[in-house]
Amino acid sequence: MLSLRDRLAAGPVLGAEGYVFELERRGYIKAGPFVPEVVLDFPDAVRELHREFLRAGADVMVALTYYAHREKLRDVGREGDLEAMNRQAVRIAREVALEGGALVAGNVCNTWAYDPDDPATRQTVRAMYAEQLRWAVEEGVDFVISETNDYLGEALIALEIIRDLRLPAMVTLAPTQPDRTRDGYGYAEACRILAAEGALVVGLNCDRGPRTMLPLIAEIRETVECAVAVQPVPYRTSAAAPTMETLRSPSGERAFPIALDSFACTRFEMAEFATRARELGADYVGICCGAGPHHVRAMAEALGREVPASKYSPSMDLHPMFRADVAAKDAAFLHSWSA
Repeated sequence: MLSLRDRLAAGPVLGAEGYVFELERRGYIKAGPFVPEVVLDFPDAVRELHREFLRAGADVMVALTYYAHREKLRDVGREGDLEAMNRQAVRIAREVALEGGALVAGNVCNTWAYDPDDPATRQTVRAMYAEQLRWAVEEGVDFVISETNDYLGEALIALEIIRDLRLPAMVTLAPTQPDRTRDGYGYAEACRILAAEGALVVGLNCDRGPRTMLPLIAEIRETVECAVAVQPVPYRTSAAAPTMETLRSPSGERAFPIALDSFACTRFEMAEFATRARELGADYVGICCGAGPHHVRAMAEALGREVPASKYSPSMDLHPMFRADVAAKDAAFLHSWSA
């Protein structure tokens, strides 16, 4: 099976994440803590979502260990399930990946424990990452994604551990701030540092939708020589509200995280994003919180692929009301449809 490096050399790798948001919508994860208890409580739900993303064209099955670290599990009283949850997540991802020749990615994320002004927190974060990734390696992963990093310092801790484990690393930053990480590095400069420290892939994920993330990716692409990843959320962010956290309803209420539905991008908008990302030179084109399999399939097809789920791609010419030869019986409805 081709490695991540080989796949990147052959063309864009298609990533699909957003497991936590989608499983919350399906009733398997509690919004707020967003801890992936579903891995142990309803493993078939995780398995099915992996399979849907695989059929839609995803090249990578990402183990659902986002927020499956000691700090978060303590919040919900499940710290004792830490090892079981991490191991099970990788096993499920690998099981499904084998069905379609996909890669398996281990996963670590922002911990909410890191404080650049408190050196003691570095060791806390290092210990959290080390135990998660030790189990991931023992269960078998092809590479590791360290994502949604608010601080370059925290990302560098993850990268150091991944590098020590001799695994390829994809490290992405969360562009919550206007133009720099929370510890003061411009996004492009932070990516340059990560690349210099050995990351195979660098880039951005989460927080911003396609419209407000792509301009930042263009600058990163000009700055680094390594592969670049772009994984926005599928929401219509804008200059006035550049992140999903800043989106507001017409009455002024915060939409994030469970009232974002009206801001959701269509499959066509995500297909356009995939095309634009490729034109900008992105090597790993994906999608984050809010993703659905229909988005992923549209992105795959925009990148020129026919995937298993393409068998059921829309054929509106077969719809009774849109076909060229609308029957007389159906034509009577057309006026009310277009009124």
